[in-house]
Amino acid sequence: MVPILNRPIAEHIINLLRRHHFQEVIATLHYLPDIMREYFHNGSDFGVQITYSVEEDQPLGTAGCVKNIAELLDSTFLVISGDSITDFDLSAAVKFHTSQQSKATLILTRVPNPLDFGVVITDENQRIKRFLEKPSTSEIFSDTVNTGIYVLEPEVLEYLPPNQECDFSNDLFPLLLEKGVPMYGFIAEGYWCDVGHLEAYRESQYDALRGKVKLDFHVRERSPGVWVGENTYIDDYARIEAPVIIGNNCRIAARAHIEAGTILGDNVTIGSDANLKRPIVWNGAIIGEDVHLRACVIARGARVDRRAHVLEGSVVGSLSTVGEESLISPNVRVWPSKKIESGATLNINLIWGNTARRNLFGQRGVLGLANIDITPEFAVKLGAAYGSTLKQVATVAVSRDQRRISRMVTRSLISGLMSVGVNVLNLEDTAIPVVRTVIRKLTVVGGIHVRLSPDRSDQILIEFLDNKGINITKAKEKKIEGAYFKEDLRRAGVAEIGNMTYPSEVIDTYRTAFERHLNIDGLRHSNAKVVIDYVYAVSGALLPRLLAKFGCDAVVLNASLNQIAISPSDRENLLDQLGRVVEALRANFGVQVYANGEQFILVDESGSLIRGEELTALMVTMVLTAHPRSTVVVPVQASSAVEQIARRHDGIVIRTKANPTALMEACQAHPNVVLGGSGDMGFIFPQMHPGFDAMFSIAKMIEILTTQERSLGQIRTDLPHVIHRRYTVRCPWSVKGALMRHLVETHAPENLELIDGVKLINYQDDNWILILPDAGEPLIHIYANSDDRDWADATLREYRNMVQDFVNQVQGMNREDY
Repeated sequence: MVPILNRPIAEHIINLLRRHHFQEVIATLHYLPDIMREYFHNGSDFGVQITYSVEEDQPLGTAGCVKNIAELLDSTFLVISGDSITDFDLSAAVKFHTSQQSKATLILTRVPNPLDFGVVITDENQRIKRFLEKPSTSEIFSDTVNTGIYVLEPEVLEYLPPNQECDFSNDLFPLLLEKGVPMYGFIAEGYWCDVGHLEAYRESQYDALRGKVKLDFHVRERSPGVWVGENTYIDDYARIEAPVIIGNNCRIAARAHIEAGTILGDNVTIGSDANLKRPIVWNGAIIGEDVHLRACVIARGARVDRRAHVLEGSVVGSLSTVGEESLISPNVRVWPSKKIESGATLNINLIWGNTARRNLFGQRGVLGLANIDITPEFAVKLGAAYGSTLKQVATVAVSRDQRRISRMVTRSLISGLMSVGVNVLNLEDTAIPVVRTVIRKLTVVGGIHVRLSPDRSDQILIEFLDNKGINITKAKEKKIEGAYFKEDLRRAGVAEIGNMTYPSEVIDTYRTAFERHLNIDGLRHSNAKVVIDYVYAVSGALLPRLLAKFGCDAVVLNASLNQIAISPSDRENLLDQLGRVVEALRANFGVQVYANGEQFILVDESGSLIRGEELTALMVTMVLTAHPRSTVVVPVQASSAVEQIARRHDGIVIRTKANPTALMEACQAHPNVVLGGSGDMGFIFPQMHPGFDAMFSIAKMIEILTTQERSLGQIRTDLPHVIHRRYTVRCPWSVKGALMRHLVETHAPENLELIDGVKLINYQDDNWILILPDAGEPLIHIYANSDDRDWADATLREYRNMVQDFVNQVQGMNREDY
């Protein structure tokens, strides 16, 4: 019901339906249903007949609400969401649906950045082959997306359960695809905007003013590009620049400057000398003398007093007052019915620097610059947002690494959690493998772990875990983001504030699990000597104590704590040092542990490094030798050496998306998995716990080397020889989806694998090329894999040039359009 061109979005939708001869409209409502009913009544004033269906107890989801009115749907019908602005040709979509004898037709469009939408791939006849709801950045395989507009036959609703929350994209459409029900995609021409956030809300208004979308203005065009309603007075000395729209009964005083892109609702008063640059002003607002408004939203009945400034991206809620000479900084939101004192500066630091991001979560959690992006005030709000998605009196485990910045952020998160009535078990400074192990033993709904980023020493990584110790799903991340950005935060009463306790025996719980999943007798007779480098970050220093208990000699290097992580070059120097120490002490091997106890790099008995793909192959060889006919899980980009090793041991390889959560989930979901992960991410032993664990990996290596009576150097000589190359190309976010679609459309389907990115496979051998969008940066990673060095080099060069040419071509077209 928010206004676009001074009319509710729903009214524009009804106008579109009427233009395409839809006469009967059923509105399914849940939140504040009376607002819509009181505005539209029975629909006769708008040229349609409207029936209302209100979900009283709980929302039933996009599909559940339609199933709820199934008895009213006896022929082909159209579903359209209530929060989109579009001028699609719905008649053409219905005609296409009928001609294809489709049971479900999804109206699709192409967008530069498909992250927030369901991505769809169709065949040459437009029959739907695959779709993915709201992918992460690395999962994008097309820029063709689901608009939430569907043409359906009544019988498809029979696949849905009654009186149950369900969704078209997540529940119905995958089921129809699985059962082979005819389902097509109609790629519509025209304008479409999902008005799901403030930036889209403003842009859709400006697009409508510029004529990019066909909407009814409801007021007359007084001069080219200047639409003015009835009974509106504009002083002769006011300046109006096209395009603008001014509603009914407005008053614009002398010397007011209304610049292009401004939208004024009905009954708006603009004082003398006011300067308005592209604001959206709702009905009944009062703008005082010499006020400056900049690309902001002033809601219904709000008042902005003399000489106040409201800057870009800000929102002043309904019936609020902004006092004289006060300043509202960019992207600040003022809740309804609030008063800002005269001369005050209302200022909130943006979470992500100078640009407002809609996505808090990256590849594996919330990541940002320490004490710049991830500040105490940000952490308090994030903790409250997470807690608001949980039931009151729920309990969450919170842990961190040992650095001061992590302690500060953790305390702020705890404050936010407690403020919404959530209880906290504070595990304090604990290695994350320990947290993942013990979290399942605690009566908690989830956990939060705070640490310095494994990849950048100036960044903080905040990871959210479920009650099994696995990173939370994308759906749960979206809920937290929604609560954070909408500020939909619960406030507990004084008596309901959460409690914080410190659980005991955390380390004992991990030690017990550690011992239970090792061959203790094998370890006791190993007499192994291992050199462990902790790189001045000691959260994982529990390992020497565990190994000593089994008679293993652990020599520890660099175990003191630095508050600032060392640089990559310094870490490489420490690896050289580690190699020399291993050789001098004649140790079995050395290991550098980092990433808060999750990841490691090996040094064999001769001092040579083992890392990356070679480390992956070595770990798979060791574990499958010990457990033949078992399953290993690796990311999609891992070398094909893994399959060659698995064939030697009658093993099975499962490949997953290139993100840690996907690996953790797959290790838990599939039976008989003995190892998961890669040299770049770390390794998972799912019987131990669901996460990466350098400590247990090291102990397991000692056990296997002892029982197999081999050295790392001997195992290395038996590894398959595979050429595995990687190259990274810059690619703007707006081009990624189009690039992935181009790759899918220009290669034979039988050679495609779309686990993550686009993988082109020659099934006669182990040759493949993978084009994988980066999850957090405007980059594309290209991997080439082969037994043939020349093929790998030539193919990598070919696809590198192809990607660069495609990016240049699309950017050139965009510049021409501009």
